[in-house]
Amino acid sequence: QLQLVESGGGVVEPGGSLKLSCAASGKDFDAYSIAWFRQAPGAEREKIACIRGLEGGTLYGPSLLHRFTISRDNSKNRAFLETDDVKPEDTGVYFCAAGLTYLCADTGMEYWGKGTQVTVSS
Repeated sequence: QLQLVESGGGVVEPGGSLKLSCAASGKDFDAYSIAWFRQAPGAEREKIACIRGLEGGTLYGPSLLHRFTISRDNSKNRAFLETDDVKPEDTGVYFCAAGLTYLCADTGMEYWGKGTQVTVSS
C-alpha cells in the first residue's frame, strides 16, 4: 500500500516554470507506475503523463500536454511533473496516482493523493 502526497502547487505567472512533487510512503515504490492527472474547474479529470516503475518508460496524454515532463527518483520515493511554460489553461488541481499497471491504465491506478492546486495568473 502507498500513501501519496503532492506538493509544489501555488500561483504561477503565465510562461513561468512549475515543478510538482509526489512523495510516496510505503513499500515497493519502484514497482508502481506513477501518473499525474489534473482537473480544471468544471472539467473532467485528464491524465497528463505516466512513468513506469523500474524501467522508467513514459507515456504522455494529449499532445497539448506535451509541455510537461514526468520523472521519478526511486531512491527518494518521489515522482515529479514539470514544465517551463505554464499557460492559464493549466489551472486546476493536480493529482498523482500509483498502480501496478504496465500500460498506465487509469483504471489500474490504485492509490491517489489529495491533490495540489495550481493557479496560473498574472
